[in-house]
Amino acid sequence: MTRELSGALEGWLDAHFDELVALRRHLHAQPELAFEEHRTTEYLIERLSVTGLEPRVLSCGTGLVCDVGEQPPRVALRADIDALAMDDEVDAPYCSQVPGVAHACGHDVHTTVVLGAGLFLHKWLIAQTGRGGVRLIFQPAEEKVPGGALAVLGDGALDEISAIYGLHCDPKLPVGQVGVRAGAITSAADMFEIVLTGPGGHTARPERTVDLVSVISRVAVDLPAVVRNGTPPEHPLEVVFGAVQAGKASNVIPTHALLRGTARTTDRAVWDRAQTALREALAQVIADSGAESEVRYTVGIPPVVNDAGATAVLAEAAAELLGSAAVVPTAQSAGGDDFAWYLDRVAGSYARLGVHDPVNGDAMLDLHAGHFDVDERAIAVGIRVLAGAALRSIGKN
Repeated sequence: MTRELSGALEGWLDAHFDELVALRRHLHAQPELAFEEHRTTEYLIERLSVTGLEPRVLSCGTGLVCDVGEQPPRVALRADIDALAMDDEVDAPYCSQVPGVAHACGHDVHTTVVLGAGLFLHKWLIAQTGRGGVRLIFQPAEEKVPGGALAVLGDGALDEISAIYGLHCDPKLPVGQVGVRAGAITSAADMFEIVLTGPGGHTARPERTVDLVSVISRVAVDLPAVVRNGTPPEHPLEVVFGAVQAGKASNVIPTHALLRGTARTTDRAVWDRAQTALREALAQVIADSGAESEVRYTVGIPPVVNDAGATAVLAEAAAELLGSAAVVPTAQSAGGDDFAWYLDRVAGSYARLGVHDPVNGDAMLDLHAGHFDVDERAIAVGIRVLAGAALRSIGKN
């Protein structure tokens, strides 16, 4: 059946690839932030409904699920539909038309891939004897901690589902390759704010007050090392600051200072006590400084831990449809993804989709970079992988 499936996929992609590219570019030009993806949701509903499918909007108001096939779905495919709060610096006609919002993480590609896989599977499953079912999940708010996956789960979208698959763009992999890994493929990620306070004063007399700028500097420099040294060396808790703010005037010692950052680890057990580890390390760093502190900690997401069996299914499907050389091992990253919440419920696998053009592409830009863009041939690669994995998982290919 693999040869028949491969031929059907190639024929369908030949007929629809230009439409898929146009769809991805439309999404890229019209990005929306977490839980604000109303236009995106409506656009997907329209495209799915044209084929006779019946998508259902999630109760949170954005995002949707859509069942394909005439039997109850047992396998799910997931895409995330939200964008990042940042400027798009892509030099292309399809650059973002929404100031301060950009698809710099590839969610426009993820959405297009799952939509394309779903539209192909709709045609394929109807044509096959002994039809199976697949559920398409277009999830809102992946970029928001602890993630829109919880809204999907709250709506029961994984009820009766036995396996789930997804792909994430990887600008470090050339187009045509898929990175796979059994076990943890991402890290746990939390967010926090540290507020430091003191009586304030004049910069001419710092000895009479709490020199809060010195204290916040000490925290920014020393806290990450203290936290890391207090956790297992093979699975350290890594603290990185993204914002440090203190004062406005050059001759005034401020009364408040603020640090914002993330705490990440590759290990679930370390993640379970990450908040305690951060608080204990902060107390050590500011001891005897005279500053008071408040920690506002937002528990985020655990690591994405791929099931070995589901990963084998995805890898075998990719190898059969793309060639064995296209499937490569990938390392665990420090990034986080709320796909982790799905894998807490059911077996599944999250893989990396190569999007870099090794011949004509520029330097490999990282995710969340303003100039991040993709080789759009990756769309067809992703559709082959997810469609093949879904069919192999339900035993219909």
